[in-house]
Amino acid sequence: MNTKKVLFKGANWVLAAIITMLGFAGCNKMGVEEYGVPHADYTVKGAVVDKVTGKPIKGIRVGYSPEYWVVPAYGVIPTPFLPKTHVLTNEKGEFALKEIFSMGTLQIVNNVPTLPVYVEDIDGELNGLYESQLLQIDFSKATLTGKPGSWYEGEYIVTRNIELTPVEDNE
Repeated sequence: MNTKKVLFKGANWVLAAIITMLGFAGCNKMGVEEYGVPHADYTVKGAVVDKVTGKPIKGIRVGYSPEYWVVPAYGVIPTPFLPKTHVLTNEKGEFALKEIFSMGTLQIVNNVPTLPVYVEDIDGELNGLYESQLLQIDFSKATLTGKPGSWYEGEYIVTRNIELTPVEDNE
């Protein structure tokens, strides 16, 4: 009976030693710990012009979302809602809109990665009145620049000129 007890204790010690070695071996640091998700810079640049005259329009807001617009996801409005980047066109109607998005942010429309861009006349009658537009910018053929890192994918650039339709005066 003593022999069985000694063998049983010996087997327990051997199993404990094996489990201990395997457990500590699993704690070795392999690689670098990173938190977050893959992301990239998405840039849309170009010029906004009058559709009728072809002249550049100054003071037009171009943005990934206007301040008042929220897309409910699954019927829930994100909280807190923070508007995305927007820029104003310069004297030549030029703009460069740049924002960092995670890879899951792009919308897939007909198997094409897109981002919605709003174009709004916010200065009233100062530079004429123009209709607002919602554009789906196609990033499938964007130019990739920048040096990709472990989570950073680089910068995707799309050049797009936008024509705005003047609002007709019905007086």
